Formats: sequence, C-alpha cells, structure tokens
Amino acid sequence: MRRLFFLLFLLLASPAFAAGLLDNRPSATLGAASLSNSADFLPVHEAFKLSLVQADAQTVKLRFVATDGYYLYRHRFQFRTEPADIALGQADIPKGEAKHDEFFGDVEVYHGVVDIQLPRTDPRAFTLLVGYQGCADKGLCYPPETERLSIDGTGGKPEAGAGGAEQGWGWQSLLLFFLAGIGLTFTPCVLPMLPILSGVVLRGQVGGWRGLSLSLAYVLPMAVSFAVLGALMGMFGASLNLQARLQSAWVLVPFALFFVLFALAMFGLFEIKLPQALSSRLDSMANRTKGGSLLGAAVLGVLSSLLVSPCVSAPLAGALLYISASGDALGGALKLFALGLGMGAPLLLVATGGAAWLPKSGPWLNTVKNAIGVLLLGLAIGLLSRVLPGPATLLLVGLLAAGVALFLGTLELVVKTPRQRLAQLLGLALLVYALACWYGALSGQGDPLRPLPPPAAASLDGSRASKTDAWQTITTPAALDAALADAKAAGKPVLLDWYADWCISCKVIEHEVLSAPQVQSQLGAFKLLRFDITESNAEQRTLLDRYQLFGPPALLFFAANGSELSVDRVIGEINAGEFAAILTRVRGKLGL
Repeated sequence: MRRLFFLLFLLLASPAFAAGLLDNRPSATLGAASLSNSADFLPVHEAFKLSLVQADAQTVKLRFVATDGYYLYRHRFQFRTEPADIALGQADIPKGEAKHDEFFGDVEVYHGVVDIQLPRTDPRAFTLLVGYQGCADKGLCYPPETERLSIDGTGGKPEAGAGGAEQGWGWQSLLLFFLAGIGLTFTPCVLPMLPILSGVVLRGQVGGWRGLSLSLAYVLPMAVSFAVLGALMGMFGASLNLQARLQSAWVLVPFALFFVLFALAMFGLFEIKLPQALSSRLDSMANRTKGGSLLGAAVLGVLSSLLVSPCVSAPLAGALLYISASGDALGGALKLFALGLGMGAPLLLVATGGAAWLPKSGPWLNTVKNAIGVLLLGLAIGLLSRVLPGPATLLLVGLLAAGVALFLGTLELVVKTPRQRLAQLLGLALLVYALACWYGALSGQGDPLRPLPPPAAASLDGSRASKTDAWQTITTPAALDAALADAKAAGKPVLLDWYADWCISCKVIEHEVLSAPQVQSQLGAFKLLRFDITESNAEQRTLLDRYQLFGPPALLFFAANGSELSVDRVIGEINAGEFAAILTRVRGKLGL
C-alpha cells in the first residue's frame, strides 16, 4: 500500500511528501545478565531450527523453532528465489511480541514456534533462500543467516492473479486511483477546457436522463481506453519481470530519471505529447466527430484518452510506469479504468446540472501542477533510496524540502497576503526539516522520518569524541592480524571488541560500559581494537570460527606477547562495574 499512497499523492498534487526508510537493524534485550566465557551458547542452527512444512501449487509453508532462551526478529525475515524470475507472494508472517529498546525503537520478536506462509503462483522447481536473524536472551546477537531450501515443481499451471486482489487491486487501491483521476482535472490545462468539452459532448442537453447518458457514453469509453493502456503496460512489465528487476540499480536509476523528466515537464520546461503527425490526425478525427449523440460521445471519449493534455501526460506516464513495474495486467487495467472514471466525474457533474459546484479557474491551478512535479521528484527519490546509502537519500530529501520551502517564499521578506504568509510558515517548517536532514546525513543517519541522531549517540561531556577515536576499527581478518602483530611488536597488550550495527548489546557495551569513568581510567593500558562484523560476510564468519565465537558482543584480551587470555574473555552483555573488576584483574596478571 505504501507505493499506492505515493502514487495517490503524486496524482492528487498534495503538498505533503513523506518518505520512510525502514530501519533494518535488530534490537536485543536490555538489562541482560552479564556473561563470561563460561556461558554456554548454542550454534545458530541449533538455536534456530528451520524446516519446510508444506510445498504445494498454492503455498510454501515454513516453520521456525527458536530454542528456549533465544528469539527471532520479524523484520529480519527475507525470502528470495533462484532463479530470480520465480516470484512469490507477500509472506504471511504472524504478529510477534512487541519489544522496545532505546537505540532501535519498536520491533517484534518470536520465542518458540513461528509458521510463515508464502503464496506460490509458479509451478517450476526452485531454490528458496531464507534469511533470518536472532539473539539470545542473555545478550548475544547472531549474525544474519541464510539457509537454502529446495522446492519441488508442482507440474500445474500458474494461477494468474493469485493474491492479486490483496496485493495489486483491492477496493482501496481502486478508490485511490479514482480520487487521483478527480485530482487530475484540477490542473490549468484541463479544468478550463471542461465547459468547452461539455458543450461539444452534450450539445446543450444538460440535465435529465439525456445529459447523464451522453456524459456516460463519453466517460466510459475514455476509461476503457485507459484500462487497455494499463493492461498492456502490466503485460509488458510482467514479460520483463520488472517487479523483480526493480531490485537492481540498472533498472531503478532509469526509472527514477523518467520520473525526474516527468517532474520537469510539470514545471513547464517542456511538454510531453504525441508526435505531431499522429496528433494532427487524431485532432482532425475529433473535429469531424459530432457531439450530441451516444456514438459521437463515445468516439470523442476514445479520442480524448489519446489526446491527453501536457498537464495530464506526465502523471499518466508515471502511472503507466508504476503499473509496468507491478507486472499485473488485470490490476493495471482496473486501476486505470478507475482513474478514467475519476477524470470523467466532473463532466458527469456538469451533465446533471451541478456545474456550480466546480471550483473556478485561477492561479491556484498552477500551484497544483507544480505540486505534482514536486511529488514526482519525491517518487524518484523513493526509487533511488533502494540503491543509495541512507545518508545520500537523506541529503536528497533535504534538497527537495528546501526547494519547496524556497518556492513557497520562505526567504522573501516582503508584504504578503494572509494566504501567502501561511504558505511562508509552511515553507519555514520545511526549511527546518531540510536542515535536520542535512545534519542527520552528515551524522550518518538515513531515515527521513527520523533524520536526527538519537540522543544516546550524542556527546554527554564533550569528551566522547576523543574516547571513540581511541578505538581502531577494522573489518577484515588480515587487518586484525596486522593490528595484533603491530601491538606485539610494540609490546602492548590488546583489548579486542567485537561489534556490529545490528547488535543492540554491542551498543549497550559501547555507550554504557566502555564509556563509564571506572572503565575509561583503565583502558589507557591497552591497545584498543574494534572488529566490525556488521557486513557478516564469509571472511568475517571464518574469523568467528577461529576464535570460537557465535557472534558479538565479545571482549577479548591479548598479552603483550600476542597470546589470548582466554580465561578472561567476556561474551554477551556485562555492566560497567563487573567489567572494571575484570580489567583490574587482567592488569594485575599483566603487571600493568
């Protein structure tokens, strides 16, 4: 539904723009008991057991069993297929247990058994790649894991449109497209033409059954023509498997550029229209068609769907592009049929004598047109957010918000009407939001709904930056071996911190343990290394096996001769007091 709301806002020219990027990082239990190396953690495949329960022509059913004391994250489930052109429906994942932490917000987790169903529409055999991640209640986070399951072919035919009513063309989406069609009539190229169009179609036969039948004879063929375009674009997208290919930058970037071009057209830089030869021929046919009859109104309806105005062409092209990406021919036809009905609704109002209810033309129509262009740019940013880093996306969102703020006259210090002052106030809010986005992007944030860094990450006493700089962050086994060798050559003991962005226990240790005064005062005796295993690639996992670790957090001590003090290693969460005591003990052993 999120993409549908984007499209609704795009076509209705709402002045609001919202984009959200999901935070894909998990959250672990806070306040867990501290653990030392004596803790007994299970290997990931024993902590979380995955099995294939059912695989038929309609459904693939999976079952996860989390061992007692372990849990899985709902938002970390991922499902992919090999070959990639075999599409699965939206996963049916039950609601989990609500969980909140101060770093990553609200998440859902599962203890025990959870069953997941994946709708299936393709009879071919394939390999299902299941991604998941979980943690131990005692404070250990496992790296993201992927398992491969072989799914046999069913030998039947794909069920066309299975699950389509839910995913592509439920009544909610059709209503959105109908409302979007109404919104398209309130553009400077369309609304002023409505009296002329009604005169040609109705020929003065306003009111009563005759006026309604003539207007319906015009509107329904126009909507059917749009539906044919929607069906063709849906079939085109399905044949190229655009829905799956939209995960690639090679497809997303050109699509985003198209939306930028559509936006520039709405700003008046150029017009999108049919070639002159075809347009002239269609115009000639329309001029020869006489209104006032059902057949004439129907022909005019078909021709008008082909001769769309420059104000409608760009949003309509965006709608067709969206439908082609969905790969749903039937859904595309129904959506654009609803769009055509919405565009014809004002004519029905005129035909029944309700023209007085329509708003008058004026400068506000240009504002509607420009707002549609802004929303087209927002949709382009939404597409690019799938391949751009979070901070880069946040920078673009800030640029868009600042541009709208300037367009609303935020920095124009002149006498304004009350309506202009209200627009200026809205622009001021957008400018403040843009500044927040830019600051958040420079701070490494990536969520437009939460652009500023969390308070917990802020400096508390002005010395946090220098404390962070004391740690050398490395990400490869070779870099770790080199850093340990350098410390050995310098005769310096080492404290090695295993860290990952998706590990909340690591955040707890970083902000509440390693920054505590009683710990900070003892860290100067060690060379401080931090191994960042956020990527969790094969090379990093090999290093976990070398040190017999299941995942972060872990704190390991190495003597000046390079040997590990394995008895003193810390696995899982620990509080500042306990870790300070361990540091004191280790320093005593090393004579520091």
